[in-house]
Amino acid sequence: MSTPEKQEAKTDYIASDSTRLQELFDFATLLNQQTDFTEILRIVTRKSAELLSSEMSAILMLNPKTRQTVKTIHREANKKLDSGYRSVQHQVSGWVMRNDKPLLSPDLQKDARFKHVNFEKVEVHSVMAVPLRIERLIIGSIILMNQAPDKVFDESAQEFLEMLTVIAASYLRNIQELKQYFEVPIPDTTLFRKYERVGLIGRSKSFKDLLNSIEAAASCDIRVILEGSSGTGKELVARAIHQFSARSEKSYLAIDCAAIPENLFESELFGHVRGAFTGANTNRIGLMEEAHEGTLFMDEISNLPLQMQAKLMRVLQEGEIRPLGSNEIRKVDVRIIAASSSPLNHLVESGQFRQDLYFRLHVYPISIPSLNQRHGDISLLASHFLAKISKQQGKKIQGFHEKLLEYFQQRQWDGNVRELENFVERMVAIASTDAEIIDLNILPAEIRTEVENASGTEGSDSNGGSLQDQLQQVETDILKKALLACNWNQSKTARQMGISERNIRFRMEKLNIQRPDDS
Repeated sequence: MSTPEKQEAKTDYIASDSTRLQELFDFATLLNQQTDFTEILRIVTRKSAELLSSEMSAILMLNPKTRQTVKTIHREANKKLDSGYRSVQHQVSGWVMRNDKPLLSPDLQKDARFKHVNFEKVEVHSVMAVPLRIERLIIGSIILMNQAPDKVFDESAQEFLEMLTVIAASYLRNIQELKQYFEVPIPDTTLFRKYERVGLIGRSKSFKDLLNSIEAAASCDIRVILEGSSGTGKELVARAIHQFSARSEKSYLAIDCAAIPENLFESELFGHVRGAFTGANTNRIGLMEEAHEGTLFMDEISNLPLQMQAKLMRVLQEGEIRPLGSNEIRKVDVRIIAASSSPLNHLVESGQFRQDLYFRLHVYPISIPSLNQRHGDISLLASHFLAKISKQQGKKIQGFHEKLLEYFQQRQWDGNVRELENFVERMVAIASTDAEIIDLNILPAEIRTEVENASGTEGSDSNGGSLQDQLQQVETDILKKALLACNWNQSKTARQMGISERNIRFRMEKLNIQRPDDS
């Protein structure tokens, strides 16, 4: 008989047979509507991690023709990875393929099967891996890893991962075989122009990945959840998914769950009949019914009260609503796109969000990168906002001073794209009507000081630290600017600076210069 502790651990993975059956069905439905191999990999790794409460997940696949490895990794945003994890992945995947069976390890650091491998410098503990098998041939493996010592996978988790893997394997094989015959990928320039028309501006790798996810979400009629910090443009993404979907001719409605008083949620979503409460003088159609056959975007859904979460869960299960004060049941067909700036899985753990609703909504999750993860897009976005706002304000400003653009690149944009737009709007507002460039002279004193410091003048006086520290800072600034100008291409930077690529790598390591997540 299982101990209470084991039973409690099991519920982390297996809420109920019906819930897991629904999750498997949603997973298969989602994969069945994809035609892009990279997106299949992303979905499998991310969904595996989310459904099994894993901090990290990876797929390693071997191409039988080229013998090259195809790898994709998903991790929580607050988890840092280094090169040591590559060794963990290959060691675990190698063991699975050699032994032709799954691996379940409560703590890899103490696992006798890997006693010859030194994992001490890698922060990893519980690991689970399952082979990806087509008929009798292993084509790769799915690996889940946890850094926290108290997050331990059990046999029920392994059993469920095996179910997911059986579903995923056939899609991975089929996509590999069929992708060369169907649906030629959209060229980057065409993709970027398509989304520029709906206000999504960018060229960086992480932004292109986001657009590909939007393309995939628009092509299939399933629930989507958008995750990202405030100001990243979640509503623009939701509108784009609707506009390029089969529901585009129907209504698109949005509700900010953080702005609705708790006692008005039910009326807002489901409507009410006359006399349902004090002040209800007429019948009112709710957003769910108004968005019938269209899309309803529910922003900051984490603010939905628990009582309303239960009622929304029923709508998602049954496709029915009942207006407040009425006994009439009405059928609705609404695509829900939800968004949250707080990770919903953390709210589930703290009991603030229903687990069953979380899994219902997390059919197709899309992470929206912060502006600090899109350094390569900052100048492009700033120029876009400048042109738009200058026109709105009847001014003829054409550009920014180069030091201001440099400041944009180095500044931390905690408010993301919205903060950048507000900053540009402020600069245009204080510029003179005949100005053609946003010059440093028009900036407020505190902003001008920040800009001058960002351009490398700070620390140049004798009070800026030791001579060695100041020289190191200057070297860091020079190398960062050169790398940025070459889009972080180390070979190109080395040629332009007249030194070897090896020297570039050495100096980057010495000065602790790291390429941002995306440039």
